[in-house]
Amino acid sequence: MFASLSDRLSATLSSLRGKGRLSEADIEKTVSEIRRALLDADVAVPAVRAFTAAVRERAASAEVSQALNPAQQIVKIVHEQLIEILGGSARELNLAKRPPTVIMLAGLQGAGKTTLAGKLGSWLKEQGHAPLLVASDLQRPNAVNQLEVVGGQAGVSVWAPERGNGVGDPVQVARSGVEHAREKLYDVVVVDTAGRLGVDAEMMQQAADIRDAVSPDEILFVLDAMIGQDAVTTAQAFADGVGFTGVVLSKLDGDARGGAALSVRTVTGAPVLFASTGEQLRDFERFHPDRMASRILDMGDVLTLIEQAEKAFDEDQAADLANKMAGDGDFTLQDFLQQMQQLKKLGPMKKMLEMLPGMGQMREQLENFDESEVTRIEAMVQSMTPAERSNPKIINGSRRSRIARGSGTTVSEINGLLERFEQAKTMMRSMAKNGGGLPGMGGLPGRGGMPGGGKKSRGKMAPPPKRKKGKSGNPAKRAQQEREMAQRGAKQPEQNAGGSAFGMGGATKDEPVDPSSLDLPPGFEKFLGR
Repeated sequence: MFASLSDRLSATLSSLRGKGRLSEADIEKTVSEIRRALLDADVAVPAVRAFTAAVRERAASAEVSQALNPAQQIVKIVHEQLIEILGGSARELNLAKRPPTVIMLAGLQGAGKTTLAGKLGSWLKEQGHAPLLVASDLQRPNAVNQLEVVGGQAGVSVWAPERGNGVGDPVQVARSGVEHAREKLYDVVVVDTAGRLGVDAEMMQQAADIRDAVSPDEILFVLDAMIGQDAVTTAQAFADGVGFTGVVLSKLDGDARGGAALSVRTVTGAPVLFASTGEQLRDFERFHPDRMASRILDMGDVLTLIEQAEKAFDEDQAADLANKMAGDGDFTLQDFLQQMQQLKKLGPMKKMLEMLPGMGQMREQLENFDESEVTRIEAMVQSMTPAERSNPKIINGSRRSRIARGSGTTVSEINGLLERFEQAKTMMRSMAKNGGGLPGMGGLPGRGGMPGGGKKSRGKMAPPPKRKKGKSGNPAKRAQQEREMAQRGAKQPEQNAGGSAFGMGGATKDEPVDPSSLDLPPGFEKFLGR
């Protein structure tokens, strides 16, 4: 969503690197480029003015002029101001002291309220709540059916006494839904309301009536992040007509500029609580301003990636894999297949890679990344027998041909998979021995010599041989070196006289040890030439 804004800001800030001191002209040029990037990304003008004014004021202060690295201070200021414009800090849902908690969804038609109701219900269920979805959108055709389908996929109950399609009283449905939740001990009620193609008095009145009937603890305004500057106008109209306590950004996976979504907090004062990043139920996450600001500045979002991995990965399997990587067992293709299947639970591989720091510089490669390649690798491994997965060395030419036919691939692709697997296994063993870092970097994560660079790269893992010091060309220094060598040579016999690593005390070159004086096992004399 924020790819163009991220690229523009990264390019602007990278131009400051290497400068030991920033002049007023440098600061003004940087602020001007930031202003242009924000306006091109559809950020509202009031938000742009507030943002650039804060950056200019802080950039001209002592915290930058007295810093050892002024460019890094500018990046820090921009990052902190982005967090501020996005809301400052994440806020939890306001839960009622006496259940059920009522959450009302409002927004225009097409913003994704019904789908978001299912995602929110699924998320609440994961948090240990018992949610109930209430179908109060009786205006849009098949809106009730859609909510029932989404609720079924999420495993969440749906209250739908009316079939909708223009028939029924949405206020009465919302009121009866809350009463039903109280009777059946549901602790959270999510009320899906109707929208329109544009802001009108009828929609606002209906939303206000539902609000007055159920007294919601949270009113979430669902904002389509792809509608441009109209997002600010619509948000302001709902804030004045109905009021809302939080914002949910939908369609953040789109390719629109999306900067208007950054303006909602500044224009309405309501924080962004959630973000919808795809069509699947799992594509729903808490909105963290600091993490989103890091994504925009191409700093990555490792915390969100870790949280998603903790949900998808099995702890016992992860511990078993760690032991195998450390050398307690053999990492097989079956283990590799299980890891791939768990990675698929995280969602698209492209989405995960985008959360890593610095991946904005590889945006073109990410766009060309083929998700079907993961499925092809899975098919190749599944076409192998259990014995072949446990011991890939038995896969000869005829077996490779059979695996290729079974997976719909070629023998060369099978060869490439097996070669990459062996390289990956070697790298993981080296990482485990180095304490988590990549090979050759002494445990420093994220860098180092990675195997797999071709035949010429083999052998680069070994440390370079130590070179013997040559004699100095300075006569005085050379004489000093010769005296030190003579002293070390004189001390060597004295050190040997005290014993050796094999316990033969008193043995020297001139006086060898008598084997008869040693406590040797019976029959060992034949190895001594006796």
